[in-house]
Amino acid sequence: MTLGEAIGIVAPYYNFALAIIAVLLFLRLFSYELKRFAYIKPWKILFIGFLLFIVETIMTILRGLGLIKFHGAIFPLFEMVVITLFIYMLLLQRQYIKTGKKD
Repeated sequence: MTLGEAIGIVAPYYNFALAIIAVLLFLRLFSYELKRFAYIKPWKILFIGFLLFIVETIMTILRGLGLIKFHGAIFPLFEMVVITLFIYMLLLQRQYIKTGKKD
């Protein structure tokens, strides 16, 4: 087994562990009373995209273990949705900076 193959096997597990830490940080961010002072909607949209990333990571782990097989087009679909949510988040933030209005 080469180093690249070994990293390819353990990388989804590390991604999942770091994603759980990031989810805890997101939940802590949403628990603060910042809603009066900060525009939090873009962060909520980013959180939805991040949850999709976690689902994709779990699916990758299950596929690596040989428990479930998925169609090859499902992972690019997840990536497209995550990128679309990220672009929407950026556009919301840009609108808020220009107008100062929360929607």
